[in-house]
Amino acid sequence: MLASCLAAFFFALNATCASRSVQASGPVRANLGRLVVAAVVLGLFAHTLGHGFDSASTGWFLLSGVIGMGLGDLGVYGALPLLGSRLTVLMTQCLAAPIAALGEWLWLDTRLSGAQALWGAVILGGVMIALMPSKASPPRVRVRPVGFLFGLLAAAGQGFGALVSRKGVEAATAAGEAAHNAGFGLNAAYHRIIAGLVFTAAWFLFLKLIGRLTPPPDSSTATPAARRRTALWLLANGLVGPVLGVGCYQWALATTPSGIVLPIAATTPLIAIPLTYWLEGERPSKRSLVGGAVAVAGAVALTLV
Repeated sequence: MLASCLAAFFFALNATCASRSVQASGPVRANLGRLVVAAVVLGLFAHTLGHGFDSASTGWFLLSGVIGMGLGDLGVYGALPLLGSRLTVLMTQCLAAPIAALGEWLWLDTRLSGAQALWGAVILGGVMIALMPSKASPPRVRVRPVGFLFGLLAAAGQGFGALVSRKGVEAATAAGEAAHNAGFGLNAAYHRIIAGLVFTAAWFLFLKLIGRLTPPPDSSTATPAARRRTALWLLANGLVGPVLGVGCYQWALATTPSGIVLPIAATTPLIAIPLTYWLEGERPSKRSLVGGAVAVAGAVALTLV
């Protein structure tokens, strides 16, 4: 549970880093750059203090990276301009948890207790209260039906990616590996990042070949200080999310069923509310505070049971 909460915190903090990095470098380059940073940092750990690729779980975590950080992220970036950020996050977070829990029950025979399922649903309910668009707060884009297909792809990518990670943990445990610690989580994150990097680089190349790659912001007149800030935001975007966030997320999945981890991870946008208020001065709405309180209460209860 500690690892799940840490993952949600780092993912929330990463939202600000990612936003600044996208503004400076463009969405595709910012995403590719953060994966390169993470691959280098996690690779140094994996091939010195970790086990590198020498694990019975390697293939499963590579597949998890393709599904979660490849197809899942593709769904997110496809949904954002068609649904807006709140509907995209709502679909991704609130559908991924039941998808993963159902898949883990059918495939790995991991069953949640009634209390665990109840409090997980309370957390997701709090997220829905906080993020659901309304007449007073409608989406900032014209919602198009095809966007819901991308949203479903994003949710399925996150849910099935977590499920395959759990299978990787089982494979490592069956092979006698120490799979239930933070070091294993960081090594697993490295495998996922490598797969996500290959997928994203291929997608980057495809967009470039067909002439659909969005040009980056003009930096020809940028001062040296502005270029340093751009590089620092890119570095922070890679370290906070893919290294610390994904590392804690994989550590959590190594010890806890996905049906419990994903509802905690779904509180990421709620944790981001006080962080963005502190860092960017964005004042939260009353409804987001009520939803956050419900989700926090559910998380506390889920931890206790």
